[in-house]
Amino acid sequence: MPKLPPKDYTESVMFPNQITLRPIGVVHSPYKERHGTPRQATLLQSAPANYQPAIAQIELFADRLPAIALKDLEGFERIWVISWLHLNDHWNPTVTPPRGPRIRRGTLATRAPHRPNPIGLSAPKLLKVDGLNLSVEGIDLLDQTPVLDIKPYVTYCDAFPLAHCGYVSELETKKEHEADIFGAAGHPGMR
Repeated sequence: MPKLPPKDYTESVMFPNQITLRPIGVVHSPYKERHGTPRQATLLQSAPANYQPAIAQIELFADRLPAIALKDLEGFERIWVISWLHLNDHWNPTVTPPRGPRIRRGTLATRAPHRPNPIGLSAPKLLKVDGLNLSVEGIDLLDQTPVLDIKPYVTYCDAFPLAHCGYVSELETKKEHEADIFGAAGHPGMR
């Protein structure tokens, strides 16, 4: 059998100048405003001992996907929720992170929600799958946030615990834990 030359797929399609995304679902969260909403799904270092992460629901739309698309998801402890941070209509090329010294950092070197494309990435704990409804714990998204996609969190390819994290690792090494400008861990009632 003759060996076929490799196909050059990248040359066969034009680079897109615009991308259209349609939400596949919506977050039903107890958080109605930005202040008091956790900034990361697992940011609990400064949380009081009695703090309980919020429980939220992710409703997936039946007209966008069938329930069978969630088959086998319930066996995963965490999921990635890719969302559209719909309240963010502007961004700056630099921001001041809430932890550490008050130094402006490049937006793409931070987890700031104001971005050129306001895509959110969250890894809440998956509690239950019921048809097209997911119950999650530790959500860091506002109520009515559009959901673009759901993916399982897989430790062998999603976790790199020994990876150096730039200035964030340096803050941890130096123990430069200045007060968080949003309050203790950015959680409600912890100011």
